[in-house]
Order: sequence, then structure tokens, then C-alpha cells
Amino acid sequence: MKRTVQNRVYALIIGCALSFMATAGWSQQASLTWLGTLPGGPHSWAYNVSADGSVVVGGASNAAWDWRAFHWTAVGGIQDLGTLGGRFSAAHGVSADGSVIVGWANRANGRTRAFRWTFAGGMQELGTLGGHDSYAYGVSADGSVVVGVAYNAFGQGRAFRWTAAGGMEDLGTLGGRLSVALGVSADGLVIVGYAYNAAGHTRAFRWTQADGMQDLGSLGGGWSRAHGVSADGSVVVGIARNAAGHGRAFRWTAAGGMQDLGTLGGFHSGALGISADGAIAVGWADNAAGHEFAFRWTPSSGMEDLNVLYAHLLTDGSELWEATAISPNGRYIVGSGYNATTLHPEAFLLDTGFPLRGDVDRNGCVDDADLLTVLFEFGGRGYRNEDLNWDGTINDADLLQVLLNFGSGC
Repeated sequence: MKRTVQNRVYALIIGCALSFMATAGWSQQASLTWLGTLPGGPHSWAYNVSADGSVVVGGASNAAWDWRAFHWTAVGGIQDLGTLGGRFSAAHGVSADGSVIVGWANRANGRTRAFRWTFAGGMQELGTLGGHDSYAYGVSADGSVVVGVAYNAFGQGRAFRWTAAGGMEDLGTLGGRLSVALGVSADGLVIVGYAYNAAGHTRAFRWTQADGMQDLGSLGGGWSRAHGVSADGSVVVGIARNAAGHGRAFRWTAAGGMQDLGTLGGFHSGALGISADGAIAVGWADNAAGHEFAFRWTPSSGMEDLNVLYAHLLTDGSELWEATAISPNGRYIVGSGYNATTLHPEAFLLDTGFPLRGDVDRNGCVDDADLLTVLFEFGGRGYRNEDLNWDGTINDADLLQVLLNFGSGC
């Protein structure tokens, strides 16, 4: 066993030397990229990001002011994914490797359908639950499970879970007429969103095959919505009304219930995204003047304004308005803000620079401890810190990331 590990490390060190030229340009410093708009269009909005920050998806208006789903990469820029024959579309979810994108698009008859897009197959329509319309809002890490809302033959919107083998599954409600799925765990087994209860109140839910749809409650004000869920499904974030009638960002766990994450000095906030380990939440919050800004929340630092944390990256009055998603490791944040250079509301990609590539234990130094952690977990499955490239398996690719960046930050 020891000899096998040594041979594997030696082979990977040789691979590191051969690939150094290709990876030497990787940055470990914080950076902000404005993603632009479609040709002639005035707006763009980012909704999600791949695990390594290389692919961003969202919606952008074109020259005709039609809202279109987009796919962005540093090489190709912002690309229109098209529609299903109509005028409008939007991309809301992306798989960990960026190869599968989900969202909604119009058909030629004006009806809206959930889609699953791949490079090879383009935009695939996912159907409905017997009604006219459907919308996809989330996708599992490997791209195999899609969630959203679809209408049944009675015109009722129902949260759905879609797979290629099983098609579209109705997840039910909390006793009311409507439910919407907005997020899904990495393995596709835990789904979150909101649903009406029998009293007509909107409530955040957490769904599993074993337990069905669980009402997560509120902060004392009657309604709530869940927007994001951790990789293992144990932590949920969203927005809920408090007893004073204000919408507040929340973080939920089974042990602690629903925790109010506060604001930036104002009354309202909402959490839209969460890191894989459930430790970092992002969203929007207002300040004392009533202006909304993007935030990042952690247990140690609480809610922080991204405009303050990364002020050195913002020039000429540019602002980050809303953070909609965060990469599994917490390094990349996407959303929308105001680009003072172009004078447009525009999608952004914020690379916070942390954790460093290969820094498994998140201590700011890529060292022996990180290498040993990956080696001890080698061959394991599951989306966790040791799975650095977020493909569901701890393997050579993860070891290579540690070796390529060995010594960074130390």
C-alpha cells in the first residue's frame, strides 16, 4: 500500500512538471469580472456558477430586449443559448463541471418549458405534469437530477424532480395548491423550495424521498422560502418574514432550526446561495439608507457587505447589488450589480481568492496536511472538501491540484 501511494505521488509530480506551463497563469488573488451583455443588450444577471468558477449561467437581454439564457466562459464570453422556438429564456442552474445547464425557455406557441442543455445535445425540453408550462431552477452536481415547478392538468404548479430514467415527479405540496423547487443537494436526494400550506401561507420546505415535504417554519411572521441547500442536504438557506413583518435571510439546520442572519443595518435581507459545507451563505440585504447590496455570511464574521470587503476591486461607483450563488468551496460568487464603466446593470463573477487551490483544510496553506488528507481519502465518493474538482470521486485529479499548488500561502 505504501509503495502504491509513493508511486502514485511520484507519477503525479511528473505530471505537475509537464502541466506547469498550462496552469501557471492561475490566480490566487481576489478578482472581479463583469460578464458583459449580449450584443446590443442593456442588462445581464448571473444565477449560478460551476465548481471551479469557469462557467457562469444566467439571463441577459439582447438588442431586441428579449431575455435570453446565457453561458459565460473566460474564453468565449457571454453566449446566447437560444430558446425552444419562442423569444425568451433564462438559465438558473449548472452542474459542477459546467457541462449541464438548466432553466426555462419559450416555445413558438408562447408556452414555457423547463430545459436541460448540454454541449452535445443542445436544449432539451423536459415536459410538464400535464399542464402548459414548466420551469427548471436547480440541478444536481453531476447534472442528472433537475428540479423546478411544472403545472398539472388542473393548472396547479407543483415542485418537480426530473431524471432521464423516471421523468418528471410531482413532489406534492404542504396542503395548498402550489409548490416550487428552487434548490437540490449535490447528490440530488434533498430538494428545497417553497409551498403553500392549507392555511394559504407560503412556507419553506425540505423534501426527501423517505420523509416527503417538511415545513421548515418561519421567523414568526407566517411565510418563508428556501433557496439553497448544502451538498449533503443538512443546511438550508432562504428568506422568511419575522414577527415585525420584515423579510430576513435565514439559515436552517435540524438541530438549530431557523436562524435569522440579520441585515446590513436595514430591515430586509434574503439568502440565495450556500457553500457545499453549509458554512457560507450569500444573498442581498439593505443598509440603514434602504439600499440593497450583496452580502456574504459566515458563522465567525456574520453578515458582511461585499462592496466593503472588495472595495479595491470596485471603481468609478460600481456596485454589487445581489449575490445569487456561491461555488461549492466558497471561493467564487456570482450575481448582479452596476458596472459604472458600461453604465449597465450587469452580471459579475467575484473570485475571492480563498480557499487557495488545493487547500483542503482551508487554513490558507497548501501543505503536507492537504496532501495526506487526499491520500487517506483516495478512492472515496461523495461531494466534500477532499473532492477538490467536485466530480464526486476523490482521485488523481484531486491529488494533482494539491501538488500543482503545493506551498501556496505558506
